Amino acid sequence: MLEEILSFAGTAAHSDRLLVGNDSRDDAAVFDLGNGQAIVSTTDFFMPIVDDPFDFGQIASVNAISDVYAMGGEPLMAIAVFGWPLDKLTPEVAGRVLEGGRAACACAGISLAGGHSIDSPEPIFGLAVTGQVAMENLKRNDRAVPGCKLFLTKPLGVGLIATAQKRGLADQADFERAVEQMIKLNSLGALLGSQSGVRAMTDVSGFGLLGHLTEMCEGSGVSATLDSGRVPRLENIDRYIDEGCTSGGTDRNFDSYGSKIGPLTKRQKALLCDPQTSGGLLVAVAPDGLTAFEEVSAELNLQSFGQITEATDPLITVN
Repeated sequence: MLEEILSFAGTAAHSDRLLVGNDSRDDAAVFDLGNGQAIVSTTDFFMPIVDDPFDFGQIASVNAISDVYAMGGEPLMAIAVFGWPLDKLTPEVAGRVLEGGRAACACAGISLAGGHSIDSPEPIFGLAVTGQVAMENLKRNDRAVPGCKLFLTKPLGVGLIATAQKRGLADQADFERAVEQMIKLNSLGALLGSQSGVRAMTDVSGFGLLGHLTEMCEGSGVSATLDSGRVPRLENIDRYIDEGCTSGGTDRNFDSYGSKIGPLTKRQKALLCDPQTSGGLLVAVAPDGLTAFEEVSAELNLQSFGQITEATDPLITVN
């Protein structure tokens, strides 16, 4: 949908110092400061995915900050984007959302330095985040090469569990684990920026794992093969798939890129196309960078679930 909208928006003014714009479908815009450093700029906001206002503020903020980490950068500051239905929800509840946002920013070592609010029919919250990155550490989503191993830093399934929660089907422990994942910062990305063996990186959000991997492969001119059994997933997620807790976003995701994917089982589609909120980093690591990557990410105990190959048809093969 966004790609179709942008096609009607005309061509952006060109600047040689704009290193990353919307043409590559990357996580954030990047502007060259001319001194070996670059500014990373992004924004993200959405309606509540959880009922607790503090958790909502945290999740929305962590999700926005993640775009800076996905470029290998460090966040500097954030400003809030806030829409609130004043006739439906109290200012006290709005204050809890902002408290959650400030807490997430504090964990990232930055200030929530201001923002803008409007009266809105539905609550909306997120951040516009400014970050910085050394030019040599800049990571993009379109630099993967054949031979790279694929890793994901957070398990999939938060969309399924959020849907189950709305339907009153989620186990409380499972839901709490999903929230714990969503409020976890992707700060590992800033460390991976300095690793030359990390060839491409992006965060996994609303398009699902296969959607963001499709962008990586198309931008890089490569293909990928996945072992679906090795893809990290939240505990008990198969139960929610079996109970039909897929959201409408799963089918919309598949409809938008499914023609580029090899055959999928129902279970594979439900997991790999599941829309993620504040998902993990999808990282493509060259063979000569695996040792350094595994040392930095050791506490996450990550395992590769696929690899980048020469371009083929279909674009992505799932085993």
